[in-house]
Amino acid sequence: MDPTPAAHLVGRVGAVLRALSTVNESGAGTAELARAAGLPRPTVHRLLGSLADEGFVDRDQRSGRWFLGPELYLLGEAAGRRYDVTQHARESVHRLAAATGESAFFSARRGGETVCLLREDGDFPIRSFVLYEGARFPLGVVSAGLVVLSFLTDAEIDAYLESTDLVNRWGAAHAPDAVRERIARTRTDGYAVNPGLVVEGSWGMAAAVFDRAGQPSWALTLTGVETRFRPERRPELGALLLREAHALSRVIGSGEPARR
Repeated sequence: MDPTPAAHLVGRVGAVLRALSTVNESGAGTAELARAAGLPRPTVHRLLGSLADEGFVDRDQRSGRWFLGPELYLLGEAAGRRYDVTQHARESVHRLAAATGESAFFSARRGGETVCLLREDGDFPIRSFVLYEGARFPLGVVSAGLVVLSFLTDAEIDAYLESTDLVNRWGAAHAPDAVRERIARTRTDGYAVNPGLVVEGSWGMAAAVFDRAGQPSWALTLTGVETRFRPERRPELGALLLREAHALSRVIGSGEPARR
């Protein structure tokens, strides 16, 4: 059944806001947002004007660039009391960065994507910047997206890979058979490894964090340069990720503060 006009409009608004959320630190022009959202520029221009009237977006009058608005902050604060788990995850991210020297992250699943919510850099001076707060990737792309996908049911994985084209944007290494091979390895090891498939030389590893229903709803990630993820070190990093992920899953499942 075709979506109703209201649902169609909401989908367009959501696409614009999600596109803006990935560049909110520097803002974006109307044409840039139209390309990112896959919508005509006049449509995005009208949507932004209406959203600005309600305070959901804000426009810098000097540069003309758009930013998320104050009303979204207020709504986010209200929603956070029910959905925000970052206060629990922040300590795990800090411990991972401090113990490894790498950059550590916490990402959440949002439908067919993962969204990075937290980042903390360790003391190793060379970093990877593939992940950053607000970055979105499809499931199966980057280690966070791979580990979340890997612990869905087989039926959910099949449906996702049949309906999603990862090759066009992310290359042949993300063809369904290749993704399935990495899923099998992830299920065996318990953690996912991205061997520089998004940016050459930039590696990542991730462990899934599960919600009260046992669903992989979040991920803890470590990223860095390839030389920091040699075969002899990966089991150590994987064990650290799994320890923190298991502890965080217990905290989220119980609703109690972490005790270490």
